[in-house]
Amino acid sequence: MNAPTVILRACASYDVARVRGIVGDALVRLGLRPTGRTLVKPNCVASGPKFPHAHTRPEFLEGVLLALRDHATPELSEIAVGERCGITIPTRYAFTGAGYYPMFARAGVDKVYHFDEVPQVEIPLYHPERLRDSLYTPEPVARADFFVNCPKFKAHPWTTVTFSMKNYIGIQDDRHRLIDHDHMLDRKVADLQYIIQPQLVAIDAIIAGEGRMLTPLPFDLGLVVLGDNQVAVDAVCCMIIGIDPRSVAHIRLAWERGFGPVDLSAIRVEGDVSLDEAKARARGFRSGLVKVDEYFANTSIRAYGGPPPGGTVDYCWGGCPGALEEAIEILRLFDPGTDRKLPPVHIVFGRHEGPIPAKDGETVIFMGDCATWKGTLGGAPVEVADRYVDRSHKDPLEARAEDIFVKMLRTKRAMAGKAKIVQLGGCPVSVAEQVLALVELGHLENPYLDPSEATRFMSCYLQWRTRQAVNRVMGRPYNVPGPSQRGAARPAQNLPPEPGAAS
Repeated sequence: MNAPTVILRACASYDVARVRGIVGDALVRLGLRPTGRTLVKPNCVASGPKFPHAHTRPEFLEGVLLALRDHATPELSEIAVGERCGITIPTRYAFTGAGYYPMFARAGVDKVYHFDEVPQVEIPLYHPERLRDSLYTPEPVARADFFVNCPKFKAHPWTTVTFSMKNYIGIQDDRHRLIDHDHMLDRKVADLQYIIQPQLVAIDAIIAGEGRMLTPLPFDLGLVVLGDNQVAVDAVCCMIIGIDPRSVAHIRLAWERGFGPVDLSAIRVEGDVSLDEAKARARGFRSGLVKVDEYFANTSIRAYGGPPPGGTVDYCWGGCPGALEEAIEILRLFDPGTDRKLPPVHIVFGRHEGPIPAKDGETVIFMGDCATWKGTLGGAPVEVADRYVDRSHKDPLEARAEDIFVKMLRTKRAMAGKAKIVQLGGCPVSVAEQVLALVELGHLENPYLDPSEATRFMSCYLQWRTRQAVNRVMGRPYNVPGPSQRGAARPAQNLPPEPGAAS
């Protein structure tokens, strides 16, 4: 097999023509021509004035789309864009905040797929290490002939980094996305690779995002990273910021299963920027993976990160603790007085076996189904038992997703009254719910009720719900059984390795 190619190109600004040329050159170099149903998947987890560096920029995406059109085969039937943004809010809202819709018109996009509004197709899995026997993905992903992954170059508090592979979290809708989004998250991301592999990866690393993924700090990297194998691309991106790609669990797992190489000796790196120059540009870049007790040191929040159930890991990197880190940063954006207003609070994750030195009147929150503790608070004995349901008992067909208004009501009810010991259930407890819990605790400004965004949010929300209702009326099932469709649904070149071939 030929060695995968990773191309590093200099790009100092979000110039559409420059990006178009860079991507066009890469398509020629890699011998790629978009054909059939071509689908582009950006990272648009969050957007708008408060989240300027969380998403693939529209100028970058426009350049990619125009280049794909420039180099398409005559058999091209559509160029489409699809994504599921961060949970609980409509993808339409994120696309609007990112400025995507006017760009789609300029770029001649044929179809826009909001993955929270389309049927989900079952894809069976056969590899021995799988978490589940099948996964669900939006129908446009399952039917794509030419798939392009367009992520943002960012750090991540749950998985260290979010480059190409981690962007696959957005090829699941909410009810399926949160299943195994806990200490199994890296294994889940590795399993998602079996759904489809991209022919082209084009990463927006012009202004990268360091430290976090929803509220990242801007880092001027001035790069576009492209390639034809996303394990190789992610490995090179890790090298750029000084991280061993094997230390990032989902990259290591995909490498072990045969999806691509992580050793530089097996990757062809080329372009007008050398790897050494890229490393120099990235010097000082801060990745994710900071334990929650360290993150909140010297603040009014005292956090305790105990191990999750199962006994295989000592910390739940993929679940509730990282969500709290993102939650506090979101609140700081919307309410500058957040740290001053928040009273002292103790937040427990997982099985905590040490003391909780809460003073009289201080709130203690046991976050998530697996939070457990036994001890004394305020002179009284307290025992909190876990409500964790083992993942083997969770059926994707029975999974439910709640929108933000349901979460608001439930969180307000949980935090109401004078009780100083609160249990917030969920696995995981989402960023949204943790934001809302802190809003209630500190009487903070609620980001979801921000007056400047209320009209736009409600418009997108109503469109989202209307489209889902129309689908039900028209008899378009949400979950489509997949085994009988698998061969017809996806092109042969996108199939994962045969069972046993990559293990």
